[in-house]
Amino acid sequence: MTIRLPDVEGRLRTYEPRPTPLALTPGAPFTSRSVFSAAHVVADPYADVSPDSPAAVDWDATLAFRRHLWSHGLGVAEAMDTAQRGTGLDWAGAAELIRRSAAEAGAVGGRIACGVGTDQLADGSLKEIRTAYEEQLAVVEEAGAQAVLMASRALAAAAEGPEDYLEIYGHLLRQASGPVVLHWLGPMFDPALDGYWGSSDLDAATDVFLDVIAAHPDKVDGVKISLLDARREIDLRRRLPDGVRCYTGDDFHYPELIAGDDRGFSHALLGIFDPLGPLAAEAVRVLDTGDAKGFRELLDPTVELSRHLFRAPTRYYKTGVVLLAWLAGHQEHFAMVGGLQSARSLPHLAKAYELADGLGLFPDPELAESRMRTLLNLYGVTS
Repeated sequence: MTIRLPDVEGRLRTYEPRPTPLALTPGAPFTSRSVFSAAHVVADPYADVSPDSPAAVDWDATLAFRRHLWSHGLGVAEAMDTAQRGTGLDWAGAAELIRRSAAEAGAVGGRIACGVGTDQLADGSLKEIRTAYEEQLAVVEEAGAQAVLMASRALAAAAEGPEDYLEIYGHLLRQASGPVVLHWLGPMFDPALDGYWGSSDLDAATDVFLDVIAAHPDKVDGVKISLLDARREIDLRRRLPDGVRCYTGDDFHYPELIAGDDRGFSHALLGIFDPLGPLAAEAVRVLDTGDAKGFRELLDPTVELSRHLFRAPTRYYKTGVVLLAWLAGHQEHFAMVGGLQSARSLPHLAKAYELADGLGLFPDPELAESRMRTLLNLYGVTS
């Protein structure tokens, strides 16, 4: 059986889908690395909403996907960029997602960390930004989840220099009831975050970031770095205080960063571990045995898919993530909150299908092929 897929030149070419998937089974949590999958939300396709409406979420399918990730030993990073925070999911929806997912994590024994931001605000004063952060931190802690202090668009706009970041983050870290994860999300993921930590010079910004950590090392579990720059992450990782983890958010270089070297390694909090969940889990369990070569043999071939999904404009990677969840049978439709299923071209989606299929990621290849044909037919491609 073959399927015709469009390429970037507008031509149709024949592709022969893989007949069998990888054999991947659930397993225990990991021993050598702390690994989170940043999980997507499943939209309610029957809700009568517009792109500007509050998100309508299919809660059953959304929570079922989180149980899928937990069953493979992965932690869930909730209500973060992959869940369309600020691109379809507003704070009210995120708060509900946090409460529901944290309750589900408690019921099944899953690990969960949740994003804390300021997306109640379009903009605001430093006092208003601090209050918004405090409100979200309270919701996460009351839900019993670990907090991830996310970068704030409002703070990026309002801050006049590094001292404003030091004050805001210092206040939040003193207030937090337990160690948090600090998240540095680069402008390739969100252009509104350019100049975060008070400078567009990444060396100067890194110094401020490290100053925040050094002032409160007992309140920082780790840092998530999403700059797509492996060398910069390694350099920063080596400067962290003892006991502070580095969670890679680099969806281009994650195998080498997680494997590490004789001077250390990164843990992981990655959006690509949403579609790669079972395969990533299998690779980390191989790494747990000390087999770094086997780990790389499993995970290195996935980088082409990840680089494709996260290609510029990177912030639209969520479209490919949700496509693959639909093709894999984790949800019954290809719809997204905010209508972002339209954010990538048909050739881009077709390539994502081909790369994921080639890796054996689809538990039911025939179902994936059938659904891909449905999408192609919708665009006027006939077999």
